[in-house]
Amino acid sequence: MDGEAYAYLLSALAPEVSGPSALATKDPTERANMVLEQAERLDCKRYLTPKDIVDGSPNLNLAFVAQIFQHRNGLTADTKTMSFAEMMTDDVQTSREERCFRLWINSLGIATYVNNIFEDVRNGWVLLEVLDKVSPGSVNWKQATKPPIKMPFRKVENCNQVIKIGKDLNFSLVNIAGNDIVQGNKKLLLGTFISVCPTAFMWQLMRFTMLQLLKNLRSHSQGKEITDADILNWANKKVKKSGRASQMESFKDKNLSNGIFFLELLSAVESRVVNWSLVTKGETDDDKKLNSTYIISVARKLGCSIFLLPEDIIEVNQKMILTLTASIMYWSLQHSEESFTPEASPVASADGEHQTEFTTEVSNLAIDDVSENKPEDEGVSS
Repeated sequence: MDGEAYAYLLSALAPEVSGPSALATKDPTERANMVLEQAERLDCKRYLTPKDIVDGSPNLNLAFVAQIFQHRNGLTADTKTMSFAEMMTDDVQTSREERCFRLWINSLGIATYVNNIFEDVRNGWVLLEVLDKVSPGSVNWKQATKPPIKMPFRKVENCNQVIKIGKDLNFSLVNIAGNDIVQGNKKLLLGTFISVCPTAFMWQLMRFTMLQLLKNLRSHSQGKEITDADILNWANKKVKKSGRASQMESFKDKNLSNGIFFLELLSAVESRVVNWSLVTKGETDDDKKLNSTYIISVARKLGCSIFLLPEDIIEVNQKMILTLTASIMYWSLQHSEESFTPEASPVASADGEHQTEFTTEVSNLAIDDVSENKPEDEGVSS
């Protein structure tokens, strides 16, 4: 260490106090002295001497680096440069369905983080992780190969096991083989995984998880069936009990689009989880997007399974709003001593329609409920 690295650092962080002279100097001690003089112009205290820099004294150099970081770290303080929502914004060309499934998989807490559904599922490993998460014990890990996988037939073996488990879970997988997943043809993946096709594997996998959520909810309700009205009433009571004023009339209440109710619900189940300085009034489209994105971020932080996108909240997608509320409800019942008793007899739901069992709502979910956008008819890539 002769100060050359510091000279480059200060030249990048504070060009107004540094110059080429420090780098042009051949004498190490003189260069170190010039570095200290430049740092003093940034109000850095002299914890060390030029000799300490040249000798490479670990503790003193660490203190010096900390001083430079404190006074000029190069990090912007302009919070308006990128909004919270923009940090999670995806390429506009990416299909809404792909984002929905990717967000759901990443909310499960599996070891592998999914960046792109089309590419990351091709070796079968991610799908095996998901299956093991939603149906524990279903994967035979002795017959699975962990990435990186060099031999193509190992990928096929992984994907064949994925298909086998899917069939064991009663998924409809007509004319789908493991090699179809390995090939990774985007059009085929859209058709196989994410299209309106009733045999869509990913959709069936996500719906299976929703039904498991129902089963787990039922374990907290003395085995009685859970209705949409039960979930609605629980959420409203939870928010009211916390001292907040928001209430939702139904799962298609247009007032839900601003996100305030769900942020208050999340705060009601865990008081420390919402940073209210990040919450907007939700009056504009941009504010609604900020709030809805933050809702998903907070719910994921808690450990809730996420089945929807920010757009579903903004557009008040009734069935997806229902699954979000149910997921928050399940987390709350898991992490508290509160008891829950469903309505003893059928009543009208809050929107005036007859209440339905959550099982029926989930069973009736179609891929259109995840997104109104249809995949583009792209050419088959080789």
